[in-house]
Amino acid sequence: MKKPIAFALSLALALLAAPPVAEAQQTGKMHRIGFLHAGSKMHQEQRLAAFLQGLHDLGYAEGRNIVIEKRFGRGNRDR
Repeated sequence: MKKPIAFALSLALALLAAPPVAEAQQTGKMHRIGFLHAGSKMHQEQRLAAFLQGLHDLGYAEGRNIVIEKRFGRGNRDR
């Protein structure tokens, strides 16, 4: 009867003494996507949200494995 208690105690001590496991750092490349539109941001919110949802469905998340740079011309196509 003492062996299971001793085993459990040593296992608990070993787990407490072990260094904490750190999350793995991202080793893959951070991809950069440009979202360009001649209109204003306010008028493109739904389209941008659908774009982000599509990326999320494919396993991409802004800040985790992709960076999205958004630029809007605010009606000025020359911008």
